[in-house]
Parts: sequence; structure tokens; C-alpha cells
Amino acid sequence: MASLFAVQPPTPSSILKIPGKDNFLKTKSTLHHFKKRSFSLNSALSTEIDPNIPQPVQRFWQWLKDEGVVSSKTPVKPGIVPEGLGLVATRNIGRNEVVLEVPKRFWINPDAAAASEIGSICSGLKPFISVALFLLTEKFKGEESKWKYYIDVLPEGTDSTIYWSEEELLEIQGTQLLSTTLGVKEFVQNEFLKVEEEVILPNKQLFPFPLTLDDFFWAFGILRSRAFSRLRNQNLVVIPFADLINHSYKVTTEDHAHEVRGPAGLFSWDYLFQLRSPLSLKAGEQVFIQYDIKKSNADMALDYGFIESNSDRDAFTLTLEISESDEFFADKLDIAESNGFGETAYFDIKYGQPLPTAMLPYLRLVALGGSDAFLLESIFRNSIWGFLEQPISRANEELICKVVRDACKSALSGYHTTIEEDEKLKEEGNLSPRLAIAVGVRTGEKKVLQQIDDIFKERESELDLLEYYQERRLKDLGLVGEQGEIIFWEPK
Repeated sequence: MASLFAVQPPTPSSILKIPGKDNFLKTKSTLHHFKKRSFSLNSALSTEIDPNIPQPVQRFWQWLKDEGVVSSKTPVKPGIVPEGLGLVATRNIGRNEVVLEVPKRFWINPDAAAASEIGSICSGLKPFISVALFLLTEKFKGEESKWKYYIDVLPEGTDSTIYWSEEELLEIQGTQLLSTTLGVKEFVQNEFLKVEEEVILPNKQLFPFPLTLDDFFWAFGILRSRAFSRLRNQNLVVIPFADLINHSYKVTTEDHAHEVRGPAGLFSWDYLFQLRSPLSLKAGEQVFIQYDIKKSNADMALDYGFIESNSDRDAFTLTLEISESDEFFADKLDIAESNGFGETAYFDIKYGQPLPTAMLPYLRLVALGGSDAFLLESIFRNSIWGFLEQPISRANEELICKVVRDACKSALSGYHTTIEEDEKLKEEGNLSPRLAIAVGVRTGEKKVLQQIDDIFKERESELDLLEYYQERRLKDLGLVGEQGEIIFWEPK
């Protein structure tokens, strides 16, 4: 029965959120790392940007001015901040006030790729591939590209785990993040080999420059870390200027990006990307947004190359499955599907939070057998899920406790450090950014696994105190007294 439970992560494709789906690339940029300098409030109040900011950023800012995207009325500008580079307020900004607007002609999305010189080969491609090829084409154009000043400010990489060396990946040994990272890297490599064979090599007139796997990874990382997808008509769009904004845990809402109609030039109207500040700010303060409130620290590490110290982001995904060798496989699958699940179900467990509501019913369903199997009969089909929301029998409850605890212990044994050792590393400090991510993620996963184990350990100790299906049924029939004794009715 041990096969009913597994702790492997979801498949790479489900973690990746396959391109073209509404939930792919849910937010935007990673942090922008430049050499840190002191921050001057006086310089923040000026409409001109700090001369200490790297030249590519200064040229990009001038380009935005020349194109009419920013003006003296724009209440934000690039600035040196603790994260490296970000957007700072040039005046006091109210909560929900518009801080920037970018016309549609400056959006980088599948439409931009389709309208470009490579548009003829984009129609049959996945959206993220067409945009990746568009970015690479514009990058290799250099001075001739309309997007030169924007591309010049894009980083060559981030601290996302997709860019880590084999030695660095050893630091996340045993984690679900490692499995997911390797799965994503394999996915990207396979997509590149396919597009190289079917698109790039047969169309050398469109790609007269060498395109390598590393180039494709660069473009993929840019999209994964910087794209917005919460717009009404856009599932994958990069917004130059808007993607300079950084993330903060202090922002607890995600309703900051909007697609609106408005003036896009002297005599024209078009769709605009509009960003509103979720916080009230004073002049000189940095503007922040929430990248994605639902992402775990492992997700943040994979997508953006950083994590939060907040333990609320620590999570572990439990994978439950109905074995095809189960003699009741068909019945269990039918019940699972009738309640919104399938043969395999994934449950994200977060540190300090209760188990997902449907996890115990699904577990009990998967473990159902023996004398409890009568509940799988069709007569109970419409009511069985309600039964599963409470303990079925001592044997069933004992089995799920044992299997979950065994699986947690097995997963914990896969890490090469203990929680205590990781906590000591954190206390000592002086960790490189990537090692800090590794230590943070693996500590978080282990704490969640320990939490799950503690929950089921406590449940094991309460097995004799729980009320099971047969007892509940007898009570419903009036055959059990107030003290739990069985009442026998004798005929008169």
C-alpha cells in the first residue's frame, strides 16, 4: 500500500505552467542587480535620474522620454536601491495612483513577434517561443534594433536556479526545487532542439546569426522573470519601463496592473499598460508591487532568482495517486473525478497553515479497502465524499498516518543537511546570493515536512478517540446512546 503516496513534485510541465495557458508567467521582473551606491533624497526629487546609474539605463530613460512614454509629469524614475536598480517616487504618491503608462506599441508579446520580420514563422509556434525568438533577433541586430536601448538594460542572467552550475545545484540536493529545475531545463532544451530543427535552420535568412541553447535559455529566463500576464487580453507580455519595478512582501494585493484605453500620442488613442502603486509613498521612496502572492519560495527561486525570509512562502507539494494495480481503481477514479480530482492529485502544504481541505478525503479514498470497500458501491456514489471528510475506520486512518509519516521521513533523509545545520549557516551569515537561496529553500521544505509528520503523529495518538463511519451511522439510526453504548431494541 505504500505506493498510494509519493513526495515527488508535480511533473515539470505542471510546474512550468505550459505556455499559452492563462497561468503561465504570472508576474514580471526579477531584481535588477547593479553596483550599490548611496541613495540621495535630493536626487530622487529631481526629474533627472542619478548620474551614478549605469549608462545603459540612462540611455534607456532618454529613449523613453524621446518616445513620449515618460515626461515631467511621470511620478517615478530609475534609482539606485538596496536591491540594485528600481523605480523611486519623484513626489508623494497616493495609494492606487497611476505611476506609469506604456502604450501598446512598446509591448513585447506574440503580436509584436508576428508583426516583425520573423512574423511569417511565428503563427504555428507556442507564444513563449515566438517572443523568445523575437527577443533574440532584436538582440543580435544591435544598433539597428528599435528595441536596442531596452535590450541593453536586460541582465545577462539572474540567480534563477535554471542558471546554476552543477556544483551550485548540489546545494539543493533532495529538494523539490532541484527536481523542478532539472525538469524545466530539460523542457527548454527539448523545445530549443525542436525549434532549431524546424524553424531556425530552415530559415537562415531570418536568423543569419548563430543561436545557441545558452541564448535560448537567456530569452526564456527573461520571459519567465519579467512578463506580466494579468491583463485582460494578454497572457504573455513584457513591458519595458514597467519591468524595472521590484517586489516587496509588504504588498499583499496583486491588483496593480491594468489594460486601459487612453492617449498614446499627440493625435492617437490606443491600449495602455497602466501600473498603479499599491502603497502610499513619499518622494524618494521605492515603488513596489507583489509579483505573485501564491508562489512558494521555491517558485520564487526558479522564476525570479530570490526568495523571501518570510516563512509563509515555505511549502512542499505532496503527490497522491490511485494505483492502477488497485483492485478498486475504476471506482476510486470515478469518485475522484466526480469531485474535481484525477488519478494523481497535488496538494501544496504551506508552513504554519492547516492541510488543504480535500487532502484527507482523497487520502482516505486512496487507502480505502478491506471491510470498508462497501462504501465504493454505486449506491453510495453521491454521498461517499461526504463520508470521506471524516474518519472511515481505525484501519483506514492508521494506514494513511503510517504511509504519510513514512514518506515524510524518506523525503527528509534525502537532504544532505539538517534544519539545525541550515539555521546555523543563516546565523553565521556571509552567504552568497545563490547559497542563501539554497539554504532558505531546503530549510523551508524540511520544516514543512516536519510539520506534516507532526500532524499525522498527533493523529496516530488519537486513533482510539476518533469517531468512525460505523459509529456515526449507528448514531444516525438512533442505535447508540449518549455514552456510546449500543442500544438493543427488543420486540414487545
